[in-house]
Amino acid sequence: MHIAATAIPGAFVVTPRLLADERGSFHEGLRADKLERVLGEPFVPRQVSYSVSRRGTLRGIHTVALPPGQAKYVTCVQGALRDVIVDLRIGSPAFGRHHVCTLDAESGRSLYIPEGVGHGFLALADDTRICYVMSTVYAPGTQIDINPLDPELGLPWAYSEPPLMSEKDAGARSLAETVAAGVLPHWNKADS
Repeated sequence: MHIAATAIPGAFVVTPRLLADERGSFHEGLRADKLERVLGEPFVPRQVSYSVSRRGTLRGIHTVALPPGQAKYVTCVQGALRDVIVDLRIGSPAFGRHHVCTLDAESGRSLYIPEGVGHGFLALADDTRICYVMSTVYAPGTQIDINPLDPELGLPWAYSEPPLMSEKDAGARSLAETVAAGVLPHWNKADS
């Protein structure tokens, strides 16, 4: 398993070593010991959730207020998606910057997203299925949503047709409006 840092402090792309033969393949999807060695702290799963999306679905940008905060380990288990994370931690040297990668079932690649970093994706295939392993359980009222089409962010979704979005995501505040609302977490260098 190879763990590579991104331009977003504390966020990592995890690429497994695939063992393939005539029967198919096998890989380790999550090795907490190796991830924790890189993070310098424990990653304890508290909730596992799944989403299923049709091609052209755009979900996000989402994060969770601190407290409780929520780190995520995201894996595409069927289909493919363009995954985008955005540093939303006030004071972070990467505040407002993004990282884009493709997650697909064939590669088994995953993305570790630290607390305070926003997450979204564009489904590139029908029946795209994502597994989220999260450090905290869902807490109503703590979700922070930012419009994924905010021109200030200029996220490179690269869709060919207008994306399918929920009303909640399409109507979410811009980054500037969210900053003005004072709800974004503050960056703690010790956490990254």
